[in-house]
Amino acid sequence: MYLNNNFQEDTDMMYLKLLRKQFPTIESVSTEIINLQAILNLPKGTEFFLSDIHGEYEAFNHMLRSASGVIRHKINKVYGTALPENEKNFLAYMIYYPDEMLEKIKLQNSATNDWYKYVLRHLVEICRGVCQKYTRSRVRKALPKNFSYVIEELLNEQDRQEKVEYYNEILQTIIDTERADAFIIELASVIRKLAVDRLHILGDIYDRGPGPDIIMDTLMEYSNSVDIQYGNHDILWLGAACGSEACIANAIRIAARYSNLDTIRDNYGINLLPLATFAVDVYGDDPCTQFLPTSVEEPTRDDILTSKMHKAITIIQLKLEAEIINRSFANEMQNRLLLDKIDYENKTVTIDGKVYDMLDTNFPTVDPENPYALTTEERNVMHKLRSSFLSCDKLQRHIKLLFSKGSMYKIYNSNLLYHGCIPLNDDGSMMQCKLDGEFLFGRAYIDKIETIINEVYYTKGSTPMNKLDYIWYLWSGPKSPLFGKNKMATFERYFVNDKNVRKEHKNAYYKYSNNTETCSMILREFGLNPERSHIINGHVPVELKKGETPIKAGGMLLEIDGGISKAYQPKTGIAGYTLISDSYRLSLVSHEPFESKFNAILKELDIHSTTDIIEKTEQRKKVADTDIGIKLKDEIKALKHLLYAYKNDLLDEI
Repeated sequence: MYLNNNFQEDTDMMYLKLLRKQFPTIESVSTEIINLQAILNLPKGTEFFLSDIHGEYEAFNHMLRSASGVIRHKINKVYGTALPENEKNFLAYMIYYPDEMLEKIKLQNSATNDWYKYVLRHLVEICRGVCQKYTRSRVRKALPKNFSYVIEELLNEQDRQEKVEYYNEILQTIIDTERADAFIIELASVIRKLAVDRLHILGDIYDRGPGPDIIMDTLMEYSNSVDIQYGNHDILWLGAACGSEACIANAIRIAARYSNLDTIRDNYGINLLPLATFAVDVYGDDPCTQFLPTSVEEPTRDDILTSKMHKAITIIQLKLEAEIINRSFANEMQNRLLLDKIDYENKTVTIDGKVYDMLDTNFPTVDPENPYALTTEERNVMHKLRSSFLSCDKLQRHIKLLFSKGSMYKIYNSNLLYHGCIPLNDDGSMMQCKLDGEFLFGRAYIDKIETIINEVYYTKGSTPMNKLDYIWYLWSGPKSPLFGKNKMATFERYFVNDKNVRKEHKNAYYKYSNNTETCSMILREFGLNPERSHIINGHVPVELKKGETPIKAGGMLLEIDGGISKAYQPKTGIAGYTLISDSYRLSLVSHEPFESKFNAILKELDIHSTTDIIEKTEQRKKVADTDIGIKLKDEIKALKHLLYAYKNDLLDEI
């Protein structure tokens, strides 16, 4: 008997009546129970974790297309030693970059009838291997409409020895009708998508690198199987798209600093002409040396214009941030107000009671008597920029995806995922943070932040000022779990040549992140069992060159920011980490720098990677062991209740 003593309660019966609409007969209920029970015994899907991509779209796309070695592993599993390594490399690249590889083969005049047959046969075989852990229904949903019937026939061909002619005729007809190229491209896409069951992006898609928009376009293709944990750079762009002028100024400043204004101007179509015109008018005679883009040795004319725009938006940003601090965070962030601490006569600034020489004091728009007042021209520039950000369709589509798939944290298959930190006190206890008049800590604090982000997004353009101020605070505030440092030393980096005053001190979380008791405390705070759960986060690059390790607290915490962003690679010594969780193991992959897509295709060689096995199990994990499995078990239980009701005449079949 499947029912409890309260089965006759109205709520139970109402639920079963609703369920009956979907499963109106004993046969339909029984079939669904059989299907779900079978799914529970399938292997657990592969999860793929990436963090701190920072606009490096080529490296990101290669990691995603190759799944950091998952696809190559599938090829090895299918063929073992039956194929030489160079042929397996070739097939891998036909999956990663089918368009480009087809073009390459045609330029070599190698695209013969036999070549197409070879490639088609092998890709079908690899796809069959990738699909083994999925139901036919799941595979069918991943197939392209134009080739779904043909691919399904090829994948599910059981009697291949008896139907060799039939099988060969399908492949030959694909070639004869000149559909082989399109078929290869679509089949490669199916393999890539099914090789990874779930994609986790642990924040910081935006800033520094040249193509965050390309990354967002790519993630839109994975929207049914991706989740995103907000990074402080992502929340900055969300704030900008919702109308925060301080966030807009920061986004433009960072783009100028890394010579990526094209991302804003060309990729998003946001009009930067008002800023450029203003910058030339005000800073035309100023060399703006401190504001040349990073890594520029011989500045071009464009670099010089960028430096003037860079300086103009930086001064505007400092003024806008002062307005927010005085309005909403006066008790917490007074040390970030530095324009009024400048001695123009001596060209010095006083920071925390100490006097420093300044690298630049040419501020024609700063009134020493009222240093934080925006000029009329600065106000006009920001008004036009805000209007452009709010009306940019492409940006708004990307931010909609970021918001719909994003969250401050995610609990998935007993792992706790977040970008930055859980704010801690110096003694390791959870920090009390005041938000909306309440003192909160831990999960309650993070959940409250999520509520505010939701409110800001749904009221964009007309958000209450204090809520919009808080989005900016999440970008750089000392108690922000996305930032995790005592200050963002923007002013000091530009104007003071002293490494000590530029130093941003990390929250105590990073001091205790290697402590098993601290990690256990955090996991329990989020309702997880420390014995079988992990914390996975990014944000702070792991400096491998200094002996740091991403595996902390005996494997309880994994920091996977290894420097996909080129700006961090001199510090980290590598070019990024990816984390892979499949049915047998949890693996951390460290990558060497990715040269370029062109070179990768030319050489047909993957990024050199090193894999560390963090956990390994002899007994393969099944769907039953996952969060999806828990939901399926609940569904099976409800269906068994319905089946009992049918068989015992408590409900009639429809």
